[in-house]
Amino acid sequence: MLIVIPGNTDRTPGGDGMKGAEDTGGTEDTGGTEGTTPKSGRRRWVRRTAIALPLLLLLPLLSVLTALRINYTGDPADGTYTRHRDALWLGHAWVDGRKKDADVTALARRLRDTGVRDLYVHSGPLEHDGTLPESVYPRARWFIDAVHEKLPGIRVQAFLGDVLADEDSDGMRLADPDTRSAVVRSARQILDTGYEGVHLDLEPMPSGDRDYLTLLDALRRETRSRDARLSVAAHQIDPLPALHTVFGLFTEHPKWWSQEFFGQVARRVDQIAVMSYDTAQPLEGTYGGYVAQQTSLALEVTPPSTDLLMGLPFYYESNFDHWGHAETVPAAVRGVRLGLSRTDADRARFGVALYIDFAATEADWRSYKEDWVR
Repeated sequence: MLIVIPGNTDRTPGGDGMKGAEDTGGTEDTGGTEGTTPKSGRRRWVRRTAIALPLLLLLPLLSVLTALRINYTGDPADGTYTRHRDALWLGHAWVDGRKKDADVTALARRLRDTGVRDLYVHSGPLEHDGTLPESVYPRARWFIDAVHEKLPGIRVQAFLGDVLADEDSDGMRLADPDTRSAVVRSARQILDTGYEGVHLDLEPMPSGDRDYLTLLDALRRETRSRDARLSVAAHQIDPLPALHTVFGLFTEHPKWWSQEFFGQVARRVDQIAVMSYDTAQPLEGTYGGYVAQQTSLALEVTPPSTDLLMGLPFYYESNFDHWGHAETVPAAVRGVRLGLSRTDADRARFGVALYIDFAATEADWRSYKEDWVR
């Protein structure tokens, strides 16, 4: 916002427009140019600074937006479509008794002839101590059996999460080994129910958190012993080097992970799904360019043995974090295809993850099918 500081309009009795300029009847040096006092010169300097400073602050932002828009240009490579490893996040209604047989039939019809292979059905949340009451997912067994009957080949994973604690709020504290052990027991408990995997979403997760990596190591041992999948919802990667560190100076929980930490997480799981939405991008072109960049950054550090999934915004909001007119499915899909084309066009273990079923519109599904599934 431009801030204009008006000049002082006080005038001397002589009407010369210069406050405090005493008439000596001579040519005394006032310290400024002819007809100008030091004070009026300072006022001009303040006005110019007030105009120039916002422009100087805007230039880096405009440069970034321009770079992202350029990143959205070009043509995706042929064949950069679904690898039939996509996923869909599902709400809690599927396991708490609200959904019925007819709903599963409709879901099966919706997913037929798409690339969706995994369903992440919300089956928590975890308690802050890492435990999971069985009462929160009373119809899980019914849903798993119904999916297997109507959608053979689709895996059902338990979507579990919690809010992490900070200095000012309650939440899960991963530094506590008892809490981490409880999370592993909860994973064992949920797999006993019949789920074919555990999908973990703990937020906000600081980049470099060693306790999180320790937890993933323990969970991977458990899931591998059960021939089950371990997947995680991942934060976005620094779009500029060390951006999470810079933002860490102003907020307890910066939005991004370092690329190095993302790779450390990816090597510990079977699937990693990037939450590539809520980016605050103001335009479709800059959002799509941002997704293209995120896709490339993630591909560079995700091992070929891990499924990499890029999140698609199957919901509409308009706020500072998520501008609905900008964060669209077509823009996200095009960004994904561009990033894939530029970095690893032939990668097999790659897909998109759709967030979330209960907020999706017909337009979202149509764009996904037309632009990605083909």
